Amino acid sequence: MVKIADKYFKTDPWKIIEAGFNPEYLRVSESVFALSNENLGVRGNFDEGGSFLSLRGMYVNGVYEIEDLPRSYKGIVDKTHFMIPAVDWLKTSITVDGEVLDLGKSNFSAFVRELDMRSGTLSREFVWHTNSGKNLKLKFIRFLDMNHGERAYSRICFEALDFSGPVLLSSGLSFDLLHEGRNECFFENAQIAKRGPAAFIKARTKRSGMEVFAAMELSGALVDKTDKTDRSVTFSASLDLVKGEALNVDKRVTVLFDRTEGEELWKNGSKAFLAAKKISFDEALKAQQIYWEEFFKVSDIVIEPSCEEIAAAVLEEQQGIRFCNFQMAQTYHGGSVHHNIGAKGLTGEAYNGHAFWDTEACCLPFYLFSNPQVAKSLLIFRYNTLPQARERAEMLDCRGACYPIATLNGEEACNLWQHASLQFHPSTAVAYGIWHYVKITGDKEFLYDYGAEMLLEIARFLITRVDASPITGDYGFYGVMGLDEFQLMVNNNAYTNYMSKRSLEYALSVINDMIAERPEQYKKMAAKTDFYEAETAKWQDVAANMYMPVTAEGLFEQHDGFFELPHMEIDLIPVDEFPLYNHWSYDRIYRNNMIKQPDVLMFLYLYNSSFSAEVKRLNYEFYEPLTVHESSLSPAIHSILAAELGKMEEATDFFGYATRLDLDNYNRNTGEGLHTTSIALAWINIVYGFAGLRSDADLLQFAPRLPERWKRLSFSITYQGRIVEIEMEKEKTRFSLRKGKALLFVVYGEEVILGAEGLVVTNW
Repeated sequence: MVKIADKYFKTDPWKIIEAGFNPEYLRVSESVFALSNENLGVRGNFDEGGSFLSLRGMYVNGVYEIEDLPRSYKGIVDKTHFMIPAVDWLKTSITVDGEVLDLGKSNFSAFVRELDMRSGTLSREFVWHTNSGKNLKLKFIRFLDMNHGERAYSRICFEALDFSGPVLLSSGLSFDLLHEGRNECFFENAQIAKRGPAAFIKARTKRSGMEVFAAMELSGALVDKTDKTDRSVTFSASLDLVKGEALNVDKRVTVLFDRTEGEELWKNGSKAFLAAKKISFDEALKAQQIYWEEFFKVSDIVIEPSCEEIAAAVLEEQQGIRFCNFQMAQTYHGGSVHHNIGAKGLTGEAYNGHAFWDTEACCLPFYLFSNPQVAKSLLIFRYNTLPQARERAEMLDCRGACYPIATLNGEEACNLWQHASLQFHPSTAVAYGIWHYVKITGDKEFLYDYGAEMLLEIARFLITRVDASPITGDYGFYGVMGLDEFQLMVNNNAYTNYMSKRSLEYALSVINDMIAERPEQYKKMAAKTDFYEAETAKWQDVAANMYMPVTAEGLFEQHDGFFELPHMEIDLIPVDEFPLYNHWSYDRIYRNNMIKQPDVLMFLYLYNSSFSAEVKRLNYEFYEPLTVHESSLSPAIHSILAAELGKMEEATDFFGYATRLDLDNYNRNTGEGLHTTSIALAWINIVYGFAGLRSDADLLQFAPRLPERWKRLSFSITYQGRIVEIEMEKEKTRFSLRKGKALLFVVYGEEVILGAEGLVVTNW
């Protein structure tokens, strides 16, 4: 592995700690200290801003702007959409004796910033040494309400250490934030009102016409003055501090957005704000602590070191996995079927806030085994955007539904033809997600109400996109890009062919089952989609005769001609040349056999039980040395397969990389936002990698493999109404049924039954 950690934060089992302020690391810190509650997101920006390089990002999920693009060839989109910063609800200014606090210029000491994952709070404190010789201790605390997605809270604690006197505080709401990539503010037409101690503001985006409402109130400060601009409202107060006495100023904020609100948004926003006012900062904080306590009861993963010598390294892994679980819960918890999981969540503007195929292929298992209803909500998003997927297929001269490579609203937002037109693994990922969800939950109602129609349209798209070889007659996909984005316009990408084959087979089986089990519902769906049973004959033919580039020994060729590409020694690439997209010419990347991320290995992971251990070993040992891990999903997939193959040292190393990808800035781009896929896969890395869970066979399967450096590993999964606790030690693994009826599953290839008395197995 060619990348190395860039360590900065202190190690702690429940906190992320920054001791001392390094402005050169600020962008990374802002991403790592980001908070979200699915609806609202805020980077770890300083409330008061400052004169240093910063991405001030405060986002409302689903709020985006539209941009027209130059007309090009058919199939290439002529407009795009992208997430934009919304209301700056932390806008603050603090002044002492005419000096404005600015950590880029001010003199200060004892700087500490902490993200506490047990309460979902971000705190920062330091002592400001003013030019006038005064010492003022400041502590900032903020959190986003996990129980009420529209609510945000902040507190500033002022303590005059050696003086008594006034401090000027300004705090407000502003729609003046610039989108970094386009250097433009996209809000206008703000309406502002002040009612007693509260301020209200609503603004509209320039092109998409979306409206965001925000309201705020300060407590602990008597407002002297209210200032308004075209896009902001600010309260000012003079605080009379007494030496040695702390004064808290709390700010309660409500932010509301709904695509369908229209003129009702102000009314409903005001109502929501009045409801929020009934809860104090401390009461909301207590509820927040309870929320996270309950979350970690079910979702925590505990790792214990095998000896004192490696305790520090294992503590880093413990911190890393908790950080990942915490961020997954922040990013999405099923609050709305209008949201999906962006590649950066709500932590930055890279990737424009778009969701990719990663949701179904990489993120879904986390929810399937912790809260299946949330997984269902993610798939309902795909159903709700089926009309846009149909339109996209038509743009590509195909029938059916082609799900976009990048989207916020269901429309294709990627204007790079090599991705938007050549990569259609989002469609097969949706099919896989439906299959996986139904297999784990048994939810036939979802399958027939929503899933069958999506599968039907995905199959139609694949059938009109596939071609037959004029030589062999086998079917394959020509002119595509697989998961490995370092290979452009290839033929018969193994991942694309295999996933399409499985998608067609599943669609065919669902249609046949629906005809038998729900004939009337099937007839309605067929009428709605103008579907005829005769179409399935082609599905069956293509699936049965799909070409797979594979040797007699079982080594899959990533695509036609891959084995003939010039070899790249990836270990010789200097670490300061990563990420490669920023340092290499675009065409240089495509001229060798270097792999960005798992391609063949990915379908061996997704349909793991369909391949022998020998085939998986052969392909892993061939492709792993070629992989440069420029995708955040890459290290975890390699770790899972390495563990299965008994390569425990590799598995553990890859796990550390995957789990701390952002905390240690491995890819040198954490400052752009967190890598949501890597975060989701960290949990999967534990459960599928070291516990050996496989969920693609008829029964759940486990094959525990504990790394040498660990003494104990424990976690829980939720499965069909059950809560199962798994505790792994060196010699044995204990399965406990905390909730639900007995469970039949497989351990090391043998069927076992887990009942109320529990089960202990000897590790291999």
